[in-house]
Amino acid sequence: MGHDSDQIFTRRNNERIHELLATILSQDINDPRLEFVTITSVDTAPDTRSARIYVSGDPATYEAVLAGLQSARGRLQSLLGHALGWKYTPELRFAIDESLDQADAIDAALSRKKMRTDAGDAD
Repeated sequence: MGHDSDQIFTRRNNERIHELLATILSQDINDPRLEFVTITSVDTAPDTRSARIYVSGDPATYEAVLAGLQSARGRLQSLLGHALGWKYTPELRFAIDESLDQADAIDAALSRKKMRTDAGDAD
């Protein structure tokens, strides 16, 4: 496969795993620690043997979320493997996606600056 086709293959795998795991989490996993978790992205290894799953949610619960995902990892992998139908099921590794938190912090800082600027204009 060429470089472009490798990228397309990987992107499609990432999208498929993302979609399937989101469904599995919402329908088959009953862990309250995972109730408000959102899968933000998936990064599958080129050989499809592993996948890093990025998640987001309430920053105050990140530790509990990772513990819940680790606890459910075997079941998630099993259900994902059945749904994918691949020869090998990717080993799932979970990580917190802090990019949304960083975007929120930037947005809040910009809003505060705008409010200070607007308050200065009112004087």
